[in-house]
Amino acid sequence: MKIVTYRASVEDAARLGVIVDDLVVDVAALGEAYGEGLPDTVLGLIDTGRPGLNALQACLDEADGDFPIHTATALANVRLLAPIPRPRKNIFGIGLNYLDHVMESAKALDTNDALPKQPVVFSKPPTAVIGPDEPILHNAKITQQLDWEVELAVIIGTRATRVSREAALKHVFGYSVMLDISARDNRRAGQWIVSKGMDSYAPFGPVIVTADEIPDPQTLDLWLTVNGVEKQRSNTAKMLFKVDELIADISQGITLEPGDIIASGTPEGVGAGRDPQEFMWPGDTVVACVEGIGTLRHPVVNSTPD
Repeated sequence: MKIVTYRASVEDAARLGVIVDDLVVDVAALGEAYGEGLPDTVLGLIDTGRPGLNALQACLDEADGDFPIHTATALANVRLLAPIPRPRKNIFGIGLNYLDHVMESAKALDTNDALPKQPVVFSKPPTAVIGPDEPILHNAKITQQLDWEVELAVIIGTRATRVSREAALKHVFGYSVMLDISARDNRRAGQWIVSKGMDSYAPFGPVIVTADEIPDPQTLDLWLTVNGVEKQRSNTAKMLFKVDELIADISQGITLEPGDIIASGTPEGVGAGRDPQEFMWPGDTVVACVEGIGTLRHPVVNSTPD
């Protein structure tokens, strides 16, 4: 299933939906039509676990494409939001998780090019999240080096404490696309949370594809363009630490909970790693894609205060 958060009109509240062909089906309304108490938020659906997904699938099967008129809206007529507009906790970011990105980062920053022996983990606050088509904010008083990173996002479905690699993927609810926006010139004493955690620095969406539709997250192409020019292209097979390793590693000391998000790292091709370096400026448009999930498209806009 492709799970979304959407608005059918500017005035409407955000709703939980599932995409079926060219329609967005209102999950709570569908449940009401078929006598099922289904949630109206993505986090609510995640919290119901497998029984909630099974109940939703049963309603979809019963409708068989013939949805009650008040439950479905044309996809073209809705506005998709970030699937989880305000995560409960900070997003887990993963740095230096593709070999060629390690090499380009070492060259750009004049640092050691040794491969990390364990995942490099940082965080991005919930306030960094924006949804599809929302603007990425460029404040010239904060950064002159606004950079792009396309990433596979992993959404946790069930509580995970000290799990093994073999069991790790059983805790995944689904997968999405995330842009890890970075102000390269605003690192502070080696800490990344400010440079990567500012408002609008975590574009997320457009959907969450449930884990049953992506049995192997290490086979997905991902790519990114700026103003129509391709800057990144790789495959999640090239991750140094695979998704199951990331979940297992983090969970050894930090309990992962339903709705937690892991941004699994970016491949080569970031602006800071280019010669000469390239960065984003107001008027640019960045597009990020992950195979089988979807596309994020965002304008960069000026937010520099007078």
